[in-house]
Amino acid sequence: MLNWPMLHLIALGIARGLSFLHSLSILHGDIKPQNVLFDADFEAHLSEFGLEKLITATPTEASTSSTAVGSLGYVAPEAALTGRPSKEADVYSFGIVLLEILTGRKPVMFSQDEEDIVKWVKKQLEKGQVSELLEPGLLELDPESSEWEEFLLGVKVGLLCTAPEPLDRPAMADIVFMLEGCRVGAEVPSSADPTSLHSPA
Repeated sequence: MLNWPMLHLIALGIARGLSFLHSLSILHGDIKPQNVLFDADFEAHLSEFGLEKLITATPTEASTSSTAVGSLGYVAPEAALTGRPSKEADVYSFGIVLLEILTGRKPVMFSQDEEDIVKWVKKQLEKGQVSELLEPGLLELDPESSEWEEFLLGVKVGLLCTAPEPLDRPAMADIVFMLEGCRVGAEVPSSADPTSLHSPA
């Protein structure tokens, strides 16, 4: 099982890769674990965006494509409706992947009335059961440790990324900044902060 430093490195590598694409106004359109590759140093790199899949985002319109984008469980609500990729839809997909990395849960849990991972995470937080969120490799995390705080920050970032409204989602550059260890600003959208995310007593 992977420990926290390795999981954090994976999440940060994906975020940096997607941030780089967005800095070039390139959309990925299909962020999911299967499209993440690792190098010899176990750093994550995005794949599956060959020339035929590259989409250049314009200031006014991300795409005029009517083809469905993304994969089941990872597609942003608005992208599922319109079939149009966007930076915000990429951010949503990254948020799902991040929550999947942190919890070890699939994006859609068919054994639990098809509950999606975002609803499940929020439910655990609302019940104060933060420890239920831990991926099996993280069960030994000390609630008093800095790694625990980093985990909670990761959860908060995941929920920010999956905000229902596209404009409420942070840019990938900001996500990289947060995952590198900086605090999320005081004004956090309520959809991303159902509880204070305090460590358990």
